[in-house]
Amino acid sequence: MDSSALADLDAAITELRKARSTGAVFGMLAVDDEFFVLIRPAPTGVALLLSDAGAGLDYDVAADVLDQLRVEPPDPDDEDIWPAGDFTMLADLGLPEPELQLIVDDIDLYPDEQLMMIAQRCGFAEELSKVTERLQQ
Repeated sequence: MDSSALADLDAAITELRKARSTGAVFGMLAVDDEFFVLIRPAPTGVALLLSDAGAGLDYDVAADVLDQLRVEPPDPDDEDIWPAGDFTMLADLGLPEPELQLIVDDIDLYPDEQLMMIAQRCGFAEELSKVTERLQQ
């Protein structure tokens, strides 16, 4: 995806909808070592998961996710981390809701580490590693 998709949820959704695939298409955005977003377009809409709803106070893309989900951002004084969105969105790819919840709830992991765990469980960790290595060069 184009780097503009990191800052614009609509751009990310549009790019994912353009992707032609015989399998499932979904996007994974890790933003500033702070949070991640999962985006899975479907014919009837889009499934979204934001790892930290509090990010909606500081990041436009996170605020856009909360808006799409019709979830109010948390109080700025609330220091609790809580996710928002569809935890069932990857169940058909081998990652059931309780396991995704465990990954998201592990606050000791950075977002890129959480996404790697998701990739491992869904069976594409090697491909994700190659992509992230290329991006870091």
